[in-house]
Amino acid sequence: MNICDMPALLCIGHRGACGHEPENTLSSFSLAITMGSPWIELDVFSVEGELLVIHDDSLERTTNGDGEVMTSSLEYLRSLDAGGHQQIPFLHEVTELVDQRCGINIELKGPDTALPVSRFLTTLCDEGWDSQAFLLSSFDHAELERADPRFRRGALFHRAVPDYFNSTSDLGAYSINLSSRLITQKLIDEAHHNNLKVYVYTVNDLDEIRQMEALGVDGIFTDFPDRVLSATGHS
Repeated sequence: MNICDMPALLCIGHRGACGHEPENTLSSFSLAITMGSPWIELDVFSVEGELLVIHDDSLERTTNGDGEVMTSSLEYLRSLDAGGHQQIPFLHEVTELVDQRCGINIELKGPDTALPVSRFLTTLCDEGWDSQAFLLSSFDHAELERADPRFRRGALFHRAVPDYFNSTSDLGAYSINLSSRLITQKLIDEAHHNNLKVYVYTVNDLDEIRQMEALGVDGIFTDFPDRVLSATGHS
């Protein structure tokens, strides 16, 4: 399947296949690809001019380090074990691993990530990647708005707001990425009326996977891509 083709229910490997491997590591992304996940999701900080793939602001949960990502040196961050004796990967290491075999949703986590990520992806597109193989997302919509508009944008929400669609319109968003707690049929229908894809996080339970498919969401972020692909007949 072409990585830019979207199936009826898109499986997005959340931080790779992090139900099986340490999150946001090369082994996790590799397993998601091996399982057949057409997309993966990851999180990016910019440290000393390098794009690092890690989720939390602090280091304790996902590495053997201490402190904050943004106040740590790149040398220290790269010395840490991010699980399975693996380093916190650079974004370029992930894209080299992917090698155009799946799409990549890049969540802008750290401050001032939109411009360096955009520059990096522009270089990849100059080398033959399709710009539609990327989706940039963030809870920080002001930061997301700074991203190069050639790349699709996903507006992230983790709590209910009075109007989801003013901000998505201002962003020129391609998708609305919502916590599963927020999903209703009315919201899905309204999003589709506004020409937005609806991607839902983080869905791991088989019954919930089937429920989301029945509601008509467009994609699921999951720690277990194998479960989604099996439940939807794509394994």
